[in-house]
Amino acid sequence: MRLKVEFTTEPFDLDEAPAHALAAREVIEAAELDAVDVGPFGNTAEGAADAVLTAVDALLRKTLEAGATRISLQVNVIGGGE
Repeated sequence: MRLKVEFTTEPFDLDEAPAHALAAREVIEAAELDAVDVGPFGNTAEGAADAVLTAVDALLRKTLEAGATRISLQVNVIGGGE
């Protein structure tokens, strides 16, 4: 099964990326995911279910530790067996 995760972390800072946003980018870029798209207002990544779920766990933990006060995410099944 393949999954796609879309997420944002808050609070926003339009002048510079906050620590929680940098932590999120680090987690997602280090994970074994493909089709990673990191942007200022939303981020997406796709991959095998285990890799996505592991990345989501790390994402939640690291961004909260780095000061995120809200994390919005959506996970969708995008394909079958892998």
